[in-house]
Amino acid sequence: APHHHPGGHHGGGTPAVMTVNGFRRGESDGHFHSDGELIVALSTEWFARGRRCHRRIRITSARHGRTVEARVVDECDSRRGCRHNIVDSSPAVWRALGLDTDVGEVPVTWSDP
Repeated sequence: APHHHPGGHHGGGTPAVMTVNGFRRGESDGHFHSDGELIVALSTEWFARGRRCHRRIRITSARHGRTVEARVVDECDSRRGCRHNIVDSSPAVWRALGLDTDVGEVPVTWSDP
């Protein structure tokens, strides 16, 4: 279940664009992931050569301030067309934030928990 931090710190997050990723093909960290897992891929710079791999980050919807924690499992490779400000998230992350994956891109902020 998503953690709700009552009166949690707002601000201090990094603005990003959240996109939808189906991780089912197992091409991320070599493990197979399901769309029901709260997982993300981060843009190259934020992935920090794997330093953030398997760490958790907190993602907050810029629209309504709902927050979810997800685990970083992959790099969203900017050499392959991923922009530098992307948090590429599984459908479960979108659902936890009450967002519709059909929208495709939403503004969020993220931070280390």
